[in-house]
Amino acid sequence: MRIVTLGEKCIIRLEDSNNGKLFGECPIDDWPSVTAVEAVLDSSRYFVLRLVDPMDTSGRHAFIGVGFADRGDSFDFNVAISDHFKWLKQSKEIEKEDQNPKPVVDLSLKAGQTITINLKNKSGIDPDRVERRGSDQKPRPSGGGGGVTGFLPPPPGSLNSRVPLPGVKATSKQELGPLFRAG
Repeated sequence: MRIVTLGEKCIIRLEDSNNGKLFGECPIDDWPSVTAVEAVLDSSRYFVLRLVDPMDTSGRHAFIGVGFADRGDSFDFNVAISDHFKWLKQSKEIEKEDQNPKPVVDLSLKAGQTITINLKNKSGIDPDRVERRGSDQKPRPSGGGGGVTGFLPPPPGSLNSRVPLPGVKATSKQELGPLFRAG
């Protein structure tokens, strides 16, 4: 199997692996295609291709099932075809932009025009607040909260579940284990 793109055309060619002789072609006009390539409903690895004989002008065609042993190969098959049609769509959009160019907007600063940018201090300290408070005090960070940042207490019963039952007395630390407390 070979996916060939020639300009705007995309063709799946089924060839004999021994001598390279063409078995059949599946031209794809659009993607996702219902007429040329259709994925089966219950698997991502199997497809139905509509083969045509390029030399035959009568319009005869045949449907053939194609399966991939590896899911990655099936994914690559899908991506190769969809990438061609994405490229084709982008090429058409670029052509439209070339035919109808967008107006050029002048975003440069005029003579005497200035820009003011206010940047916050990375440490979270507001320099205006520090000056108002005086130089003898330490600046406080302007973050939220009460200033206490600690760890949450352990969940209830986390250590108590390893304490021996009442009435059972351990005789040594080895019997209690490292997390039990001798009482």
